Amino acid sequence: MVNFSINFIPFSRMENSVITKDVLHFLDQLKNNNNREWFEKNKAHFKSLEAEVKSFYQILMEKMKEHDEIEKLKMFRIYRDVRFSKDKTPYKSHFAGSYSRAGAKLRGGYYLQIRPGESFIATGFWQPNKEDLFRIRKEFELDAAEFREQINKSPFKNTWGELVGDEVKTAPKGFSKDDPNIDLIRKKAFIFVRNFSDKEVLDKNFIDEVNKSFKEIRPFFDLMSEILTTNLNGESLLN
Repeated sequence: MVNFSINFIPFSRMENSVITKDVLHFLDQLKNNNNREWFEKNKAHFKSLEAEVKSFYQILMEKMKEHDEIEKLKMFRIYRDVRFSKDKTPYKSHFAGSYSRAGAKLRGGYYLQIRPGESFIATGFWQPNKEDLFRIRKEFELDAAEFREQINKSPFKNTWGELVGDEVKTAPKGFSKDDPNIDLIRKKAFIFVRNFSDKEVLDKNFIDEVNKSFKEIRPFFDLMSEILTTNLNGESLLN
């Protein structure tokens, strides 16, 4: 007798590969009832939806592992830290999670936020440490042609649009404000963002569209990883 091994995804898991209307509706209600009394009354429902959303993020991570080395998924808590904030509402009105790439040679990260009317994905370098930021700036001072070529390629640009991120007003210390690449050197973060409408989030193909977008960023990550793991002579800084 021949034994056949069949791989399948359980129905419950298939359900969690989509974001449901119930998720967006709950978050919308939470935004309008952002207080502990309402949340405690609806906590059981929240926990059920939270498990559903976590499953979505985990399935997305498995898809991402087909084209990148993902070290871990971090889901952010719904509870806000209000100690140093003027906004004292106790809960976030969104779900969010980030994915870290594995190993010292792989840099950059991925982020996904689900929020009614404000869902988006982001990739890149949010707050590079001062050593990494200096190394990136020195690379641009030397030559930014390869970087510009990469971020202006299609379909990369069609998917991700323009590079965003905070920047200094003139020039960082030690760099000339007249440098031809000063627009890049001024940046303090190197981020790409793609927004999604509620209709797109609820679409059954949303998870594949997010994964496809993350896959599209890989050449950018490869280039930045090469920059951050070598010196200006192209020699590896890794042991």
